[in-house]
Amino acid sequence: MTKILKSFLLTAFCFHISTVYGQTPATYSSADIYQQLKKLNVLGSVLYIAAHPDDENNGLLPYFAKEKLYRTGYLSLTRGDGGQNLIGSEQGIELGMIRTQELLAARRIDGAEQFFSRAYEFGFSKSSEEALKFWGRDKILSDVVWVIRQYQPDVIIKRFPPDKRAGHGHHAASAILADEAFAAAADPNRFPEQFKYGVKPWQAKRIMWNTFNFGGNNTTSDDQLKIEVGGYNPLIGKSYGELGGEARSMHKSQGEGRPRRRGSITEFFSTTAGDAPKTDLMDGIVADWKRIPGGENVGNLINQAIVNYRMEYPSSSVPALVKIHSAIKALPESNWRNKKLEETQGLIEACAGLFAEATTNEQNVVQGDRLPVTFFVNSRSNINAMVKNVKFETLDTTISSTLVSNQTLSFNKVFGVSPDKKITQPYWLEHGQTEGAFDVRDQMLIGKAENDPAFQATFTINIEGTDFTFRRPIQYKVVDPAKGELYQPVAVLPKVEFNYVKDNYVSLNGNPVAAPIHFKTNLRDSTRYIINQKNSAAWTNNFPSVNYNAANNESTISSTFSAKSKETNTTEEISLTTNDGKYSGYTKTIAYEHIPTITYFPKAKANLLKVDVKTVGKKVGYIVGAGDKVPDALSALGFDVTYLDEAEVNDQNLKQFDAIVVGVRAYNIYEFLSNKNDVFNRYVENGGNMIVQYMKSMQVGLKKIQSGPYPFTVSGTRVTEENAKVNFLLPQHPAFNYPNKITEKDFEGWIQERSTYQVDQSDEHYEKLISMNDVGEKESNGSLAIAKYGKGNYVYVGLVLFRQLPAGVPGAYRLMANLIALPKNK
Repeated sequence: MTKILKSFLLTAFCFHISTVYGQTPATYSSADIYQQLKKLNVLGSVLYIAAHPDDENNGLLPYFAKEKLYRTGYLSLTRGDGGQNLIGSEQGIELGMIRTQELLAARRIDGAEQFFSRAYEFGFSKSSEEALKFWGRDKILSDVVWVIRQYQPDVIIKRFPPDKRAGHGHHAASAILADEAFAAAADPNRFPEQFKYGVKPWQAKRIMWNTFNFGGNNTTSDDQLKIEVGGYNPLIGKSYGELGGEARSMHKSQGEGRPRRRGSITEFFSTTAGDAPKTDLMDGIVADWKRIPGGENVGNLINQAIVNYRMEYPSSSVPALVKIHSAIKALPESNWRNKKLEETQGLIEACAGLFAEATTNEQNVVQGDRLPVTFFVNSRSNINAMVKNVKFETLDTTISSTLVSNQTLSFNKVFGVSPDKKITQPYWLEHGQTEGAFDVRDQMLIGKAENDPAFQATFTINIEGTDFTFRRPIQYKVVDPAKGELYQPVAVLPKVEFNYVKDNYVSLNGNPVAAPIHFKTNLRDSTRYIINQKNSAAWTNNFPSVNYNAANNESTISSTFSAKSKETNTTEEISLTTNDGKYSGYTKTIAYEHIPTITYFPKAKANLLKVDVKTVGKKVGYIVGAGDKVPDALSALGFDVTYLDEAEVNDQNLKQFDAIVVGVRAYNIYEFLSNKNDVFNRYVENGGNMIVQYMKSMQVGLKKIQSGPYPFTVSGTRVTEENAKVNFLLPQHPAFNYPNKITEKDFEGWIQERSTYQVDQSDEHYEKLISMNDVGEKESNGSLAIAKYGKGNYVYVGLVLFRQLPAGVPGAYRLMANLIALPKNK
């Protein structure tokens, strides 16, 4: 088997009793096994291509994988890094890691495989030209071609058209790249550098567009190929609409919970290149064992195994499956031959009731430390099986122990971890990124959904006279009193780590600013580390370098920066690294119950801001929104921030605050905000300032949002060019003059976009303060709307301050200070 095929098959989901990485080991019923026996006879494949997590058609993928029994994959060009997070504060690459795992969780439900390109989701884009420019057209095209050449799909399906009907520049770009890759993957002159890694040119039979009727666009028509996908699968006990709802609901960070659909569901397809099918997606494609020379006999053996399969005794099928495995192994080398070997071994394992695992009681291990491992094997049937050996790191032990039905073979061993063991960093983060793409330097990693496990054990087990190799990740296993038995990935930590305590340090009006450094030793010894701080000549620091003794467990040094330059409203990055460059970051974990725990290692860096800003007022009440980091910025400005929940929103309690700030999309999350609109209005009427950051719509669940003293609506209008010119429509308004003079300079250095979900229709009491537009579009003026009401002010902010404040943009701090300080009305 070639290196490329081995690597690719290990990344692909197949029916296999092996532990799903970071999850409880999968179990399979006799009905599951029977379903997979039938799939063993199907040699057809489909690759679905779109731009983001949640772009996939969740009702269609399980139909392909579990009804038609095709090998089914989803290639998402991005990991969803640029969206909003409805379950926590993670943004950017952290959100991308969450959504990667959410996609993998969805694939575990619908039976498809998951792939990615190197593209970074840099935010909403209105044109495919912009998307392809930021990503690097040829770079991402080469990734799509690479996945096609590895996967070798018979049919490629796009989710979107290559034009404005796609609704997003990334969507349209995904269609453009899919169409180009359909031809380029078959062309030996395109990306020939890939061939040295074992792939060959591949021509899919056709590429089709899965047309749709949503978002105000009906792109379906009666002359398109129609497929009914809402059927019920009695072996699973669910329809494909039900499975699709469950899979879709794994996109929890996007608030994509969906019902389990029952009833007829029709999907439509239009051919964009290749041979158009007449009645079936696989028209003209040999999708059984006849496609492989010498394969017909294998098909006959599988048919016989299906006929003889006994639901109550699946182990009786093991001898036949071992024979099938040998027959497949004798076939010529090919993708399908190797894939079906994997599937057959998985069936043998499942029918035998074989359970093998390698676990540890340590969730994290450190370079140079020790790792205790428990090896466990149990065969829950009467098959003829013997464990011949177990291999892991320095262990290569010959056991030759016969497996007796339901009798456990188990032993413990402690291993040394190499001092140079690679830390557990997601592969796409190892070398950073450009504005539009991750820097992945190992061709064999491109396309993979996640890293291989940090540690892996190998069991060689002889079953019915044939040796089989079973690989298991070393997993952390624990029994929680409330949740029961849990499995998580094992992470490798560096010997020493350090970081700044905050993401942003703000020097107000040139005053010195403390930037504490936190040090932690994961492996205590006598080593001393010289850790240097990097900053520009515009600042001095009382600890330009630190001599840290690894004999200490943890410590914090109070580092202070003082400005030398008189220039104001600046931002620069400060960073930490050891003298030898070996260590430069810290450990961070992201934990949610619906996905495995994520461990990664951000660089030790922060933004150092020098902001010329005045503030008025002291106390701010804050209602947290989606992925919200704005409160940290308010604290940096010197405000006393109090978080408010439903019970605390009452007339008496709100009197203490100079301003109430509502986080992004909070109104779309919390119904109580609408229910208490009268309370907020009385607060404003009595002299308070209420600042509402954007709403995605005027709906919270099934209810219409009530916000503000006068009616308004919001639309999807947004300005995605972060350097778009800002026009001051009311330059004398206090928002631009008190207590800080706001100018065009305050809109310099913005990231990703200017504005989103602007005010559309509004009562005449709302004043629109600014206008802006993307190139080639008309001006919109709903980014900042303010209404006076009684003594106070109600403010709707479509400007993306929620992105600019955490990114350390000085002008965003100054503008937010002015909104909080809006003067009382007479």
